[in-house]
Amino acid sequence: MKEPRIQRSAAARTQRQIVKPAPSDGTFRRNDLLLALALVASTLAVYSQVLSHQFINYDDDNYIWNNPMVSGGLSAEGIRWAFTTFHSASWHPLAWISHMLDCQLFGLNAGGHLFVNALIHSANTFLLFLFLKRVTGTTWRSAIVAALFALHPLHVESVAWAAERKDTLSTFFGLLCLLAYARYVKKPSWWRYVFVAGWLALGLLAKAMLVSWPFLLLLLDYWPFRRVEWQTAHGTRGFAKAWLPLLREKVPLFALVAVSMVFTYIAQVRWGAVAELSDVSLPWRLAHALVSYATYLRLTFWPQGLAVYYPSSPHMAPAWQWGGALVVLGAITAVALRGARDRPYLIVGWLWFLGMLVPVIGLVRAGDQAIADHFTYFPLIGLFIALVFGLADLARTWRSGRISIATMAAVIIALLAFLTAVQVSRWRDSETLYGYILSVNPDNAVVQNNLGSALGQRGKHAEAIPHFAEAVRIRPNYFDALANWGQALLDQGKAAEAVGFFQQALVLKPDSGKTHWQLGVVLENLRKHDEATQQFYEAIRLAPRDFEMRANLGWKLASQGKLAEAIEQLNEALRLNPNSAEAHNNLGLVLFASGKEEEGVREFSTALRLKPDLAVARDSLERARAQINARQNR
Repeated sequence: MKEPRIQRSAAARTQRQIVKPAPSDGTFRRNDLLLALALVASTLAVYSQVLSHQFINYDDDNYIWNNPMVSGGLSAEGIRWAFTTFHSASWHPLAWISHMLDCQLFGLNAGGHLFVNALIHSANTFLLFLFLKRVTGTTWRSAIVAALFALHPLHVESVAWAAERKDTLSTFFGLLCLLAYARYVKKPSWWRYVFVAGWLALGLLAKAMLVSWPFLLLLLDYWPFRRVEWQTAHGTRGFAKAWLPLLREKVPLFALVAVSMVFTYIAQVRWGAVAELSDVSLPWRLAHALVSYATYLRLTFWPQGLAVYYPSSPHMAPAWQWGGALVVLGAITAVALRGARDRPYLIVGWLWFLGMLVPVIGLVRAGDQAIADHFTYFPLIGLFIALVFGLADLARTWRSGRISIATMAAVIIALLAFLTAVQVSRWRDSETLYGYILSVNPDNAVVQNNLGSALGQRGKHAEAIPHFAEAVRIRPNYFDALANWGQALLDQGKAAEAVGFFQQALVLKPDSGKTHWQLGVVLENLRKHDEATQQFYEAIRLAPRDFEMRANLGWKLASQGKLAEAIEQLNEALRLNPNSAEAHNNLGLVLFASGKEEEGVREFSTALRLKPDLAVARDSLERARAQINARQNR
């Protein structure tokens, strides 16, 4: 890799435009280490309660406990899948691999998975403090920013939600990238640049949220690195001389970002998560973005009524909302620009907040949520920097400034820690989380549906149905709620009533393999076996990589005496999930019944190797060997 041009000839030619960072004592001393450890300990103390938490039924199923490629733990096949799949509308191989590693270590014990999230969040707190201390030379300002990051309730979602591992993990690599960049700026070399690019690449492999990173580094070039002077950046000519070398320097980073964006876009299009630009007008998207920014600001200062899902209105925001948001955002931007020379942290922190939210602010619609708490995980750092450094400078003009700011910071951090601990407790399980959200806003169709599903998973079908009904009332053409309502009726033995709900759901989403399967089960219960089998095959056609449906179809075909077809389906199921002991046992039974006795015995043995306590496989193996021995001894 060639050295960026700025390091040598370009750097020499633009010496007047690019200046070295302002002198500051960024040394990490013993007291700093103790302070950092105190931050980590406080973070773990607040989040330690996740050890007793459960997975929730919103994305945790697709990501972990109902995903055989992940729940089986680390494997060569799983790692290959992680780099080639667009599952759940995302391309984040490292996030998948980290979930696999958790399953390898903890199985499906949610507490272990979530505590790893808490550990990474604590590590991020440490790295953030280290970075700010190193580049600004301030101890207490850096510590307060890190404490706000560690203990703000808006960040609970990224830590207490297992599926959001991608937030904490990508930020971990992103902060390592910032530290590497600080080292590179101090003494540029191609080797140090490799570390910058490498950490960024790993962060992008964990989540594409880091696509704004090169722009963030440009902000940091202005402050705290001071590679550009305010005076030289004015005017078209001055701007070009000041910034073009720095832009050229980051071309390799922009290339990494471009690759990540392409893969992410393909994933979202294939998953159907991206709305056509023609479906949502540009004015609607701009208004939504303005209101979203204002909402994030409100939740930062008043973190109440937080939800795992915020419904998005199909209508454009009223003028008073987006107009008011525009005034607020414009006023803050004007203040930050006015202080850009003397208080550069204001504009850098503010643009950090605005810029890092751009990929998820709704200009390109991905998903149907209005906003999401976890989108703020990294962007809020910029806001915290602007606030803390700004108030610290303001306090210098007060008679008791240092005492006042220290007292204020201590009170705010203690209050946030309390609110965060309460918010973490609400994530204990699906019912607790959704119950709280509905107590604040009952007109949340997604949460009503999810609560119904959670109740259904616990066998409380009668309690679940009113929530599905409420979800459909709020959103009449809600596919998930209709399908779940049908499943609840089926689980109650009301197959005849369930048919209509599955048929309504399929009108809305005819390419849903799972719903075709559910309709097939209903028809099977109504003894319409031929129609049921047609639905099962349609489900497999639409979802060819669904392990459970293939495994179940194989067993159903075997029960109908269609042994050759059953073997084909079971073999395909095991190709998708080779670690399923139950599927190996079922294949063994079908092979044995079809006269392939030795192959059947091998499958029973494989099942026992994978799950030594699987009694049905042990019984199958013993019976098979007994039959073979009896025939040989005749």
